[in-house]
Amino acid sequence: MGKGFNLLPGNELAHQKKQFGMGILDLNALSSVLIDPENNVYVDMGALHAKSDVERGIRFSPDKATVPNGRPYWVVWVAMERNDKGPAIVGLTASEMWIDRDSRKGWKVLPDHVNAMDKALKRRFHLYGMPEEKKQALRAFLQRVHPQAWENSSDELKQLWETGG
Repeated sequence: MGKGFNLLPGNELAHQKKQFGMGILDLNALSSVLIDPENNVYVDMGALHAKSDVERGIRFSPDKATVPNGRPYWVVWVAMERNDKGPAIVGLTASEMWIDRDSRKGWKVLPDHVNAMDKALKRRFHLYGMPEEKKQALRAFLQRVHPQAWENSSDELKQLWETGG
C-alpha cells in the first residue's frame, strides 16, 4: 500500500519573508500515515484531501451509529522540519474513522480531522484515544522508515508513548 515515508520540504524562503500563506494551511511539510484495523501502518498522501485508498468510494456520516459493522482506521498527521541535526518530527496528531467496506459507509468527524492536521502543523503532539497496540505499531513504523527523524525529534514526541498520548 504505502510507498515509503515522504519528507516534504516547505518553501523556507517564502515563510521567512512572510510573503504568503497567512491564514492558509501549508501542507508541504505534512504527511499522512494510516493505521488499518490489522495495525498495518503506511503512508497514504491522499488522506490530506480525504481521498486515501480506504476512503475512496465511502459515504461518510458524522453519526457513528450508521456504521455498525465498521472497522477502525486511524489517520496520523506527521509534520516534519529540519533542525540543526537534520530532519525531525515536529508535530504528530491522530484522527479516528470507521469504515465498512461492504456497505461502503463510514464514520468520521471531518472538522476533527482538519483540526488535528492544523495542530500537527502548529507543532503539537497528541494521540488521544488511540489504542495502545496502534500506538506501538505507529512508533515502530516511525523508527523504521525514518530513524534519523525519530532520533532528531523532541522528547515531547517520545513521551507520547509513556504518558498515554
